[in-house]
Amino acid sequence: MTELPQIFGGWIVLILLVLLVAFALGRAIQIVPQSRALVIERLGKFHTVMYGGFHVLVPFVDRIASRVDLREQVTSFPPQPVITADNVVVSIDSVIYYQVTDPMHATYEIANFIQAIEQLTVTTLRNVIGSLDLEQTLTSRDSINTQLRGVLDEATGRWGIRVNRVELKAIDPPPSIQQAMEQQLRAERDKRAAVLTAEGVRQSQILQAEGEKESAILRAQGQAEAAVTRARGEAEAIATVFASIHDGNPTPDLLSYQYLQMLPELAKGESSKVWVVPTELTAALDSISKGFGAAKQD
Repeated sequence: MTELPQIFGGWIVLILLVLLVAFALGRAIQIVPQSRALVIERLGKFHTVMYGGFHVLVPFVDRIASRVDLREQVTSFPPQPVITADNVVVSIDSVIYYQVTDPMHATYEIANFIQAIEQLTVTTLRNVIGSLDLEQTLTSRDSINTQLRGVLDEATGRWGIRVNRVELKAIDPPPSIQQAMEQQLRAERDKRAAVLTAEGVRQSQILQAEGEKESAILRAQGQAEAAVTRARGEAEAIATVFASIHDGNPTPDLLSYQYLQMLPELAKGESSKVWVVPTELTAALDSISKGFGAAKQD
């Protein structure tokens, strides 16, 4: 009977030893994921940094001081009130993109680098915005981002952190300033619309006047060319008639007869109210009468 407790005691000791070995192996074997790092201390002092892969620690001698994520991180800070150079309080909401480049320095150089970056961002924002008025603050976002990134990257470099990008999500003036700005923008838009309308009317009138001018010039040129063409045609017709008459060698009696035939055409004019009989008509009548008299005597 005395051997049974000894057997149970031996089994208990063995089980405890197995559990202790399993626990030690569990603590000793470490599989680090990709883009992660383990800061290892040996007997309370920094020993090494373990990156992604399989690693073995010395049980009860080595311990994990911190687990560091090496991927790029994004942190958004709450809106901060900042006073501009013209004494306007604006609320600025910022976003920081950073990455841990040295896990050992990020662990031992500063206790809480997120809080440190936030406070440094607020201080830098107040310094930068304090030298700008409201209009410059609203229109110089890229310049402010560049200045913030330069200051933060320089300060966080010794902490093993690289600030990749700084963005101002929102710059919100007070509601009264926003209303005044909206009224100003509305007035500017109305002014531009009125100027554009007036410019359009002016341009339309100029184009219409130029069109009328060109049309009048073209009409005058057309009338002049038509008059020249008519005059040239009439001259050619007169020359042709004169040549035909000259070639036909007409007698005075024929000319007198043609003259008499034209008299009714002259009388058709509406403005012909008074007739003045020219001497050529009496001469023509004498020629005709003499012609008829000679015919009777024969």
